[in-house]
Amino acid sequence: MNKFLQIFKKPEIRNKILFILAILVVYRFVANIPIPYVNTAQLQSFFANNRFYGLLSALTGGSLAQLSIAMLALGPYISASIIMQLMTMIFPALEEMYKKEGEAGRNKFNQYSRVLTVPLAALSGFGFLVSLQHQNVIGYLTLFQWATVISVVIAGSVFLMWLGELITEKNVGNGVSILILAGIVARFPVELQQALFKYTPALFFNYLTFGIMAIAVIAGVIYISEAQRNIPVNYARRVRGSKVYGGVSTYLPMRINNAGVMPIIFALSLLLFPSLIAGFFVGTKIAIVSRIATSVNTFLTPNGLWYSVFYFTLVVVFTYFYTAITFDPNAISEDIQKQGGYIPGIRPGPSTAQFLYHLLNRVTLVGAVFLGVIAVLPNVVQHSTSVTDFAVGGTSILIVVSVALEIMKQLDAQLSMYEY
Repeated sequence: MNKFLQIFKKPEIRNKILFILAILVVYRFVANIPIPYVNTAQLQSFFANNRFYGLLSALTGGSLAQLSIAMLALGPYISASIIMQLMTMIFPALEEMYKKEGEAGRNKFNQYSRVLTVPLAALSGFGFLVSLQHQNVIGYLTLFQWATVISVVIAGSVFLMWLGELITEKNVGNGVSILILAGIVARFPVELQQALFKYTPALFFNYLTFGIMAIAVIAGVIYISEAQRNIPVNYARRVRGSKVYGGVSTYLPMRINNAGVMPIIFALSLLLFPSLIAGFFVGTKIAIVSRIATSVNTFLTPNGLWYSVFYFTLVVVFTYFYTAITFDPNAISEDIQKQGGYIPGIRPGPSTAQFLYHLLNRVTLVGAVFLGVIAVLPNVVQHSTSVTDFAVGGTSILIVVSVALEIMKQLDAQLSMYEY
């Protein structure tokens, strides 16, 4: 509480917080402005009766269910960032730009991600609206109306991307993550109201079970997010003239969850893509194509068993994949050797890299299984209780808690600077 009060006593930090709150107000305002040519009453009925699109809407903070100008939220920008990071594994020039050219290289790399956001927003918006049109949620649109709607959707995504970067510049957490958090938190009052409205004495133990599970998940997310394996590193003493350098012992932190929430976003995007494509062909006049599309949608029902199995498996696989991108044992081993350091009992060079790789696989397994459990937790909750309003509870809690921890750390660091 003392630190919380200090935030508002320091003018510079207080102004940053007020600026970010103002940006969030703008974001929520934009998220409630609908695009033109949409029958809102028919749209609400469709989302209320469709589990798949209801899940998509929950992940965008409800802006998708209203078909607002920000209906895609930050999805295209996140997809563009993921694609660019994957491209670094294919094109060495991009990897060198991102990892070895410093701040200028990263700025140029990020600019490519921004440019890629525009075509991805156009494709995503067009595909989603065509899917709704096939299901009679949106009427026939002329070429001019299509151009208007797609332009508005692109502008909304780019505008949110800009708002996220404005927040990032204030050094109080990542702007994209904070906007995602705001979208999730914005739904909590509505979900809580629905849960209280449906409450009856017979559901007391179901609600109690849900509350206990929520507290356990929050505690688990904090524990796994903060957990790390400390690897001791010693540095040899070096004498230069009359000065002695090195001779100290430190440690290399290896986080259990190096990948954050990115594996869940990867897996969710991959699982929702077949259902989205199948939605294009459900209303087609070709009988066999329509049957195949319907079968795909049925097989990948978000609360079904096979969906949960595939979701868990993909999250585990993508956790290892994303960790391999962010944590390179060979590069770390080389850096330690250049600085005259070594891990006790391990020879410098390839042996250190092999040791780090072996340890990374073991540590990542814990984080991967944990993320997989968090991902399928909503289905477990719905099958064990009758509480269905908190449809994306596990993923939502993971994002909210992780972002909150990041914001707390950055604010704490800025308060420490004032003390020094």
